[in-house]
Amino acid sequence: MIFNFRIVSDEVDNFKREIEIDATATFLDLKKAICSCVGYDATQMSSFFLCDRNWEKEKEITFEDMGADDDQDVWLMDESVLADFIEDEGQKLLYVFDYITERMFFIEMTELMTGRSLKDPLCTLSLGTPPPETIDIDEFDAKVDAKHATATASTDLDEDFYGADSYNDDEFDTQGFDEMTFED
Repeated sequence: MIFNFRIVSDEVDNFKREIEIDATATFLDLKKAICSCVGYDATQMSSFFLCDRNWEKEKEITFEDMGADDDQDVWLMDESVLADFIEDEGQKLLYVFDYITERMFFIEMTELMTGRSLKDPLCTLSLGTPPPETIDIDEFDAKVDAKHATATASTDLDEDFYGADSYNDDEFDTQGFDEMTFED
């Protein structure tokens, strides 16, 4: 069985990636595939969060155990098989790649292909330039302060606001992909 994941960002317009990966792969395999197709360092701390339909975080699957409380379950990427956590098309995930500024990718499992397997993950769609992996903290603070001042005046945050708690589902729309380039 193969999962197809669509990946978008709230920081960059027209950025999309799609990855096909075998359901028996681990979250670490998915992390490496994501990092490979966006040019990020796969050794950096990060976490996946399984989300409900409203992008609310439910379970965290982390790169490394950071010594959480004994009463909390800890799922590690290298031990967590995708099929054990992802069951249905439409499953939403967050991939937090920058803990300091809480920057992330929004991911949705868009297709489940039964009766097939895949040895290695494959990036099947590459559109746009990904956001930078890290940003200068002073630049981030200035942007947040500017957005906060604007939000205080108008209560609207635009698409450039880092760390949005939700994402517009229209970004997962598949229409308009006719003229895009695909990578092998």
